[in-house]
Amino acid sequence: MEIPRRKLLRLAAGAAVLPALSQRSTAQDYPTRPIRLIVGYQAGTAPDLIGRMIGQRFSDQFGQPVIIENHVGASSNIAAELVVRAPSDGYTLFELTSVNSWNVALFDNLKFDLLRDLAPVASIYRGIGVVVVLPSFPAKTLGELIAYAKANPGKLRMGSGGIGTPQHLYGEMFKQMCGIDMLHVPYRGGGRSLADLLGGHVDIMFDTLVTSIEHVRSNELRALGVTSPTRIALLPNIPAVAEVVPGYEADGWQGIAAPANTPVEIIDKLNRQVNLALADPKFGARISDLGGVPFATSPSEFRNFIAEFTAKWSKIIRSADIR
Repeated sequence: MEIPRRKLLRLAAGAAVLPALSQRSTAQDYPTRPIRLIVGYQAGTAPDLIGRMIGQRFSDQFGQPVIIENHVGASSNIAAELVVRAPSDGYTLFELTSVNSWNVALFDNLKFDLLRDLAPVASIYRGIGVVVVLPSFPAKTLGELIAYAKANPGKLRMGSGGIGTPQHLYGEMFKQMCGIDMLHVPYRGGGRSLADLLGGHVDIMFDTLVTSIEHVRSNELRALGVTSPTRIALLPNIPAVAEVVPGYEADGWQGIAAPANTPVEIIDKLNRQVNLALADPKFGARISDLGGVPFATSPSEFRNFIAEFTAKWSKIIRSADIR
């Protein structure tokens, strides 16, 4: 029996709509099974802790387990590659951090493109740094630090957790903007660098606030400035570096990403839950305890932020020829 041409066209049009309807139905029902959240750092680190906080939120709201998987190595590039290769169905997520933006300039052979192969879902946290020295250090203010460094070029030992870490890059930006030279002393981890600062083996660190604040509170270290654009509630008497070096702002961030082409409906559903969590004072207080501030955006705002952040730091990294 011959089927009329008009009927064939209607059947073909209906068949084309079926995949879209199926995808929409899947997104509406999401999630129906456990979600994997891939973290590129060891258990107990700030990205791991933030990931577990958000994972618990997803689990509570969606009624499905969220399994945290720590895949450590290559400055979280191993974890990122795992997510890039995962199905775009919302069941494999990535704890995205500022390190992934820095890696764009630090590594010449990345096997993925940050914003082409990953879909930003939601930002969570912006971390703050703090300039710390021993109480016996001769400079008592940021202005005195800059003057001392200019009078003693290359003599100040600046400790960090390694090449391309926040401590290194925050300090490098300070050096470039102030026109000073300090000797970079990289360690295998920020904890070792901090221990040597406390022991007097290095002179200064641009450390993450979460790891240094208790030493500042106990007067084991003196804070000269914070790297946020303005002063912070945790250290209200400590100036922002920007008060002395206009335009200086150095912070890290964390958020959630998914493989590229994950359905928009799934991304929006996840984004809503993250932003609801960030609006909860208890959740915000836990972020403050980790030395940061809640950072809420839409998926498109987060994508634009990452693009601008990556461009800014790539210029600094390449200018300093950091590899």
